[in-house]
Amino acid sequence: MEESMEVVSETSRGSVLKIIEEKDKIEKEIEALMGVLSTNRVGMHDPLVDAEGYPRQDIDVYQVRHARHRIVCLQNDHKSLMKEIERGIHALHSGGSSNENDEAMQEPQPVGDTIAVVNKVTPGSPASLAGLEVLDRIIEFGSVNSANFRSLANIGFVADSSKNRPVTVVVLRDNRIVRLSITPKPWLGPGLLGCNIVLPENVDR
Repeated sequence: MEESMEVVSETSRGSVLKIIEEKDKIEKEIEALMGVLSTNRVGMHDPLVDAEGYPRQDIDVYQVRHARHRIVCLQNDHKSLMKEIERGIHALHSGGSSNENDEAMQEPQPVGDTIAVVNKVTPGSPASLAGLEVLDRIIEFGSVNSANFRSLANIGFVADSSKNRPVTVVVLRDNRIVRLSITPKPWLGPGLLGCNIVLPENVDR
């Protein structure tokens, strides 16, 4: 019986790792498509027609439209895969597995209260690719938590000082603790994250 359970655990773990590989491929394709937009000097929402309503001559309109459409589709696929990964990790944990790979994927327990709430995430941004969602309640952002949080500037400082390096972010989502890894970096939009956060009291009241 124990051998059978171990085989199931190995299979489940392999399935999760496969989904993670798919997620990584999608992120690379999105990054390449964002490069297409960057080459045309447009973002996801810049107009593709001029003031008179004619297609802009300074960009490849067809290429940009195709890239934007593909990015939106991939974003939806990415969100679905992130949910599958979460479910897979929960399934592994509920099965009592305790090897090193499972421990590495375990979600941490919160160390304090909510310090900020996400109220906007731009598609294709570092925050979006990392799986951050609107209404996520941030409990930890790198070294910042409720014990040392003073203002939103604390989070901005961590993001700025961690440029091109992954930052662990712990959020409360639908009464579940979710651990994310976000890499602040320049992209087509403003800032290094591509999301907007507010203080909890600005959401709760």
